[in-house]
Amino acid sequence: MSIVTAVLIGLAMGAVFGLALEKSRVFEPGMIVGQMQLRNFIMLKVFLTAVATGAVVLAVLHGLGLVTLHVKATVYAANIVGGLLLGGGIALAGACPGTVLAQAGVGYRDAIFTLLGGIAGAIAFSYAEPALSPVLLTGGPGKLTFADLFGLPYWVLALALAAALIVALYALESWRPWRRDLGEDVDGLHADSLHTGGGRGAGLPGGHPNPAE
Repeated sequence: MSIVTAVLIGLAMGAVFGLALEKSRVFEPGMIVGQMQLRNFIMLKVFLTAVATGAVVLAVLHGLGLVTLHVKATVYAANIVGGLLLGGGIALAGACPGTVLAQAGVGYRDAIFTLLGGIAGAIAFSYAEPALSPVLLTGGPGKLTFADLFGLPYWVLALALAAALIVALYALESWRPWRRDLGEDVDGLHADSLHTGGGRGAGLPGGHPNPAE
């Protein structure tokens, strides 16, 4: 595959990803913060659906020998510290590295500062990596997969994961319908109080802030 083809495919996939974020509204800061505070679960449902879909697609492609998996090594310190920093940043900013671009695209002015902060953090880490590597990039089982642990083909485990996620999504939706998480009436119950807790997102359903703010 040429570089031009790879870039074009990447742009096309990015456009589809951005469109999906915008249509599902999971890029909204109020939606993201609500998920981190366990006040709504739409973001979790969308992401679990994406994981299940990706697992099925990869199971088919890998089963047919069309793709090769490149497994990253598990490094406990880096995974734990990085996960905590990323999660804390998402909760504070109401954005993640993917959604911040969609937020900037629809006109959230504060998303520009989040984006610049992310770029600055990446640059700072690149300079600090030589000093951090001996501490963070040590310890862990290396490139270990469930396929190696159970001795089963990847496609079998991927399809099993997808099936388990579908069951979990059905149970989650039965417990917390998405309309209720958006503040709509469900079975005569109005759920606006679940999401409008004041602050910059109180003016829109689901606690979504106005891009003009």
